[in-house]
Amino acid sequence: MKLTTVLSLLSSASAAVMQPKDLDVQDTRSIRNVAATIAHGTMSYYQGNTTSEPRGIGNVNRPYYWWVAGALWGMMIDYYHVTKDPSYNQVVLDALLAKTNLGPENNYLPPEHADEEGNDDLFFWGNAVLSAAENNFPQPEKDLPSWLDISKNVFKWLESKWDTKHCDGGVFWQILESNPNGLNYKNSISNGGFFQLAARLARATNDDQYIQWAEKIWNWSWDKHLIDHDLYRISDGVDIRDQCTKPNPASYTYLSGIYLYGAAVMANHTGKSEWSDRAEKLLSGSSWFFFNDGDSKNVMYEGACEPIDSCFKGNADMSTFKGYLADLMWKSAVLQPSLHSKVAEWLIPTAKAAAQSCQGGKSKTECGMKWSTGGYDNQTNLGPQMNALGAVQGLLIDSAAPPMQASGIVRNYNATFEAVDPNRTDSSATPTENNRNPYTHSHIVHILHTIHIIHIILDNRV
Repeated sequence: MKLTTVLSLLSSASAAVMQPKDLDVQDTRSIRNVAATIAHGTMSYYQGNTTSEPRGIGNVNRPYYWWVAGALWGMMIDYYHVTKDPSYNQVVLDALLAKTNLGPENNYLPPEHADEEGNDDLFFWGNAVLSAAENNFPQPEKDLPSWLDISKNVFKWLESKWDTKHCDGGVFWQILESNPNGLNYKNSISNGGFFQLAARLARATNDDQYIQWAEKIWNWSWDKHLIDHDLYRISDGVDIRDQCTKPNPASYTYLSGIYLYGAAVMANHTGKSEWSDRAEKLLSGSSWFFFNDGDSKNVMYEGACEPIDSCFKGNADMSTFKGYLADLMWKSAVLQPSLHSKVAEWLIPTAKAAAQSCQGGKSKTECGMKWSTGGYDNQTNLGPQMNALGAVQGLLIDSAAPPMQASGIVRNYNATFEAVDPNRTDSSATPTENNRNPYTHSHIVHILHTIHIIHIILDNRV
């Protein structure tokens, strides 16, 4: 292979990368290609496949923590589900099954990350593995449990942490006694995540014990006013030192998404109007995260940090939150169609604005934090990339299969991933023909990601 050939291929591949700013939300091919570009930018922040440090496998670099890695893998499972681009699936498999993440009990409680893991962190890894089960994502390691069984293991841990000694229930934010502040605080992300896992496991297993747990966690959250009784906004948490009577009024985008999707799943699974009503009100309660007038009307923003430019101050957690709300709103609309028109009204303009923010860096495709600026705001990192990916790839969710349930969930040992040609003009996610153009966008992104793929492409040239 000649160096000039490689450089030429790289050059042509780079030139063909779809610029996110050119997103056409009415064109499935455009959406897929933009999602692929943003996914490539997102995964460029992952260094775990180049490290010799076991703790680094499946983890992300500072300023982000291990929980964000779990969120990333969940998002990349969703990426494959809606695009059928398998470029990153082996990396996802390696991350989810690494013992330094999965832990000795196969429940994502590894000693390697004990110093930074709380019950909310555990939810994000549990969410990823349950998404793998719901989408029949391959799990080829026969000596390890299925994705669904690992999800149940995560749930069992959270169930064991339900604390009735203080405030009649709820799980604490933190796990270890070395973090005393977190052991006074029962936060919404830990309890909302527990609620959502219960709802999804009820649907995935048809086991009524999970329905009972979902109802119990919802009722506790309601009684402690984590869910505002008038506006259905979600407060950050309650403290046992004041008997859980004074909810922390801080509120973040992802909290609304966590409870919203749980309620939509319960509505879908039980058919009860009380759950569909709750989901409708939670969706309405999230309206304050969207601008309501001007050029940025219906564009999402993180109200806790964007107005004062503090999304990266202290830690960078808040820089990741918007993408989770976008992702969970799209998913909620699939399982509860009555939500769809309002979700689309907000998230189509949001996806357009998110794509417009991706004009930074040397590639002119790096994504910014603020979507209301009409362009790139010079605030880029893994979080803004994940946010934009969650917003844009959700545009494809209506053409993807809904999450599997009960008997539809099977253990898939086959690690061969089917791919879809993003240049198809229809919206169906079907395997591509063997003679498809080798320079379609999913391959181009892979070329830029690894020299190994260049060899594959060159070997298959006619």
